[in-house]
Amino acid sequence: MRKLILVTGAARSGKSEWAEDIAINFRNPVVYIATATQNPDDQEWQQRIQKHQQRRPQDWLTLSVPMELTATLAQSQPHTSLLVDSLGTWVANFLEEEDLVWENILTEFLATLPLVEADVIFVAEETGWGVVPAYPIGRKFRDRLGALVRQLGIICEPVYLVTGGHALNLSLLGVPLPSPKS
Repeated sequence: MRKLILVTGAARSGKSEWAEDIAINFRNPVVYIATATQNPDDQEWQQRIQKHQQRRPQDWLTLSVPMELTATLAQSQPHTSLLVDSLGTWVANFLEEEDLVWENILTEFLATLPLVEADVIFVAEETGWGVVPAYPIGRKFRDRLGALVRQLGIICEPVYLVTGGHALNLSLLGVPLPSPKS
């Protein structure tokens, strides 16, 4: 049976490593879907990307998908595992888009998920645990990613929170909230 899994947590919490471990344990061919874009002018960003690349098993196929995540998921094959890392970066790639355009992208993404034939592990950053960002673009990012993670949390099973060196299965420990109102 196909699984949709959500792994969420703070920066440097280990969420990517936990998601990778889940993917390895599925024992299917893994397709790693990287949503980040390369930026040769940002050495620190390039080092982060390289660290992720070096950690992954050599036999995993890696696809660079900064924008076309929905289409990539729709084309997936049964008996494969997709690891999407990360939804925060994917959301950030659309911050220039107007709200209506983003809502259409999000609606298409969510409508595609029931049709995906592969197991999918989503990695997402948790936002909004601090002060409200002082800048509109920061608030837009936080609100868009927070809404996406909440909507995925409703349909994914299990949902993990990675924090403090531990992965917590929120599907076992928590009580699901009702679907968000528009």
